[in-house]
Formats: sequence, structure tokens, C-alpha cells
Amino acid sequence: MSKHMRLIRFAEDVFAHTPVLKMVLLLIVLWLLFASGLYYGEREADGSTITSYGSALYWGIAAFSTAGIADAPLSAFSQLVGGVWIVVGSALFFGTIVATITTYFFRPLKRPARQIIDTIEYNLEQLDELSIAELDLLKETTDTLIEHMEQLKEAQLKVGD
Repeated sequence: MSKHMRLIRFAEDVFAHTPVLKMVLLLIVLWLLFASGLYYGEREADGSTITSYGSALYWGIAAFSTAGIADAPLSAFSQLVGGVWIVVGSALFFGTIVATITTYFFRPLKRPARQIIDTIEYNLEQLDELSIAELDLLKETTDTLIEHMEQLKEAQLKVGD
């Protein structure tokens, strides 16, 4: 598989199994709303550098990205809106990154098949401690499991035809 295909598969996996799209959409909507509130509060403040909606949008990015390049709003209302935006925006932005990474890497551990395999592997490590009766029971159970797996394979092959 080429690197390009692996990257596409990774992106599809991330978007399908993590909250990244929902969180980015929420972040954008909140950014637009908070920028509107900031512009509304600063539009008539004397000496304000936020004189357009575009500059309020820029301020929103500069403020929550912790770049430290955003001018402080002048009006009390704008300072409140800006302060809330910095906290909410930062939490959502960095929270999205952490949630996406965590969800992506822990997803395989949540699959039932992975849990079954992990249980079997754990139990195989414990074989030395089993009595003869327990080993006989394990053999019967394993034989039944193998029969069941073969029946499932046959059923799946019939459905596939």
C-alpha cells in the first residue's frame, strides 16, 4: 500500500471514528458567534483596533491560539466576550486534538473481537496452572469453538455466493 493510500485511509478512519469533524464545526460556529459579539462590543469603543468583523475574526484566532498577538478589547462587554472565547476556544481546540488522538488509538481496543483475542491470550498464559480436569474442559470448549467457527465461515461463504 502506498504512503498516499495509507494517508487517505488514516484520514477516513479519523473522520469516521473520532469526534474531530463535530468539534471543528462547533469551534467554527462559536468562533463566528464570539467574533460577532466582540465586534458588536468594540465597534463604538474609542481607540479600538477591532474596527471590522474581519478584524474581530482575526482577533478570535489570535486570542485562542495563545499566540499573544491579539490586542486587548477596550469595552467591558468585549473583554468579557473575549475572555470567555479564549477559555472556550482553547478548551475546544486542544480538547479536540486530545479527544481525536485518544479515540483513534483506543478504538481497536474496544472492538469485541480484540477483547476475545486478548482474553484467549491471557488464558493461554495460565495453562500451566490448570488441573487435568480443567485441561479436558478447555479441550472440549476449544473443539466446540472450532466447530462453531467453521459453521460461521460456511454461513458467510454461502451469503457471499
